[in-house]
Amino acid sequence: MRIREVGLRAACFLGAAVTATALAGTPAVAVPATNGPPTSAPAPGATTTPPFTTPNTDDCPQKTQPPAPIDTSEVPAPGEPTPSRIPVPSPAIGGQRMGDCGLITPDGAPPVPAEISATAWMVSDLDTGRVLAAKDPHGRYRPASTIKVALAIVALRSLDLDKVVIGTQADADVDGTKVGIGPGGRYTNRQLMQALIMCSGNDAAHAIAAQLGGDKATVAKMNEVAKSLRALDTRAATPSGLDGPGMSTSAYDLSVLFREAMNIPLFAELIHTEQVDFPGFPADPEIPGDKDHPGFPIANDNQLLYNYEGAIGGKTGFTDDARQTFVAAAERDGHRLVVTLLKADVRPIRPWEQAARLLDYGFALDTDGRIGKLPETGSEAIQPSVPLASPPPRADGSQAEPQRSPHQGARIATLIGGPVLVVVLLLLARRAFRRRR
Repeated sequence: MRIREVGLRAACFLGAAVTATALAGTPAVAVPATNGPPTSAPAPGATTTPPFTTPNTDDCPQKTQPPAPIDTSEVPAPGEPTPSRIPVPSPAIGGQRMGDCGLITPDGAPPVPAEISATAWMVSDLDTGRVLAAKDPHGRYRPASTIKVALAIVALRSLDLDKVVIGTQADADVDGTKVGIGPGGRYTNRQLMQALIMCSGNDAAHAIAAQLGGDKATVAKMNEVAKSLRALDTRAATPSGLDGPGMSTSAYDLSVLFREAMNIPLFAELIHTEQVDFPGFPADPEIPGDKDHPGFPIANDNQLLYNYEGAIGGKTGFTDDARQTFVAAAERDGHRLVVTLLKADVRPIRPWEQAARLLDYGFALDTDGRIGKLPETGSEAIQPSVPLASPPPRADGSQAEPQRSPHQGARIATLIGGPVLVVVLLLLARRAFRRRR
């Protein structure tokens, strides 16, 4: 094969590769699952995977407690009591229809989206508290890291955000998702809140809880907040959302907690922030040759923020027992809606995409319709003038432009740089071909 042909083929293959890489981050389009390739027709008599259906909750399987755990993470420590079941309020908080366990929509509403794998979900109005649609709204499920919303409420109303906290080995050793706190690192509480809300750092949750009196004291304060808000399906067992004995929440309660948190301007700011710089930490003298660990950027892990027009922000969660959990808000035509998902899966579409479908559905409903109401009681009165989340201002006081997704810049660079690289390879191949002649 001639050198010129080698160069042309190499350039084409490389161009295709870089383009595919650049486009790999775009949202996937959901297609029905089958046993064969999507383009192949099933052979006569062959069986195919049945179409996806949302889990049925009509018989109220989680009316009193979450589904059985799949591991031992919720077994009480030796000497600790087994938590009793949380009483079921009667009548249901939020109105009569909130006591139903299946799908609940306003009279005359269109069918709900078909791609929802969340076992329980709810769409409500952030400002008025109207519940627009729901499925098993008071069913008990595990919150995973969405319970960090309750921790944020406690911490943002208790801690000095400018106080500097020294990272510990205990922070670094926590289980689950971590932002990267290191022993000896210096972090303001504001930075810890960024790590907690944007990156769901369990190490940040540990460092925050240590200032609130430790894990037990912090959990007690989180549960006090839930009770004051009449979120009576909720019981935190850990500050971070890691599964623990008695952990519980509901789609209704998660909406209540999120709505309360949106009364705190910094919470509203942080759920809308895409990327910030996070401090590093010094070398560990006990590790030979260890060097100082420089700071690094951290990005918001909520994909709805980058991919849904009008997204305000939210909180993600996952554990083996809880599965995928999600709470987020968006604005359209002057209306702001909150969506919550519990015990979801990544099929047939990802949780943030399921949330997007439900938000679209909620925005399309009659603005006067409702099936229930969020409570108006709490540690602070819930007002319709909740500050709209926005990017933080610049140092000069002007409003910052919305930041790009941390992946968007790389994707654009690849799309631009790919063709340039192809041209360069073609020129080199041509030069080599001329030399050989």
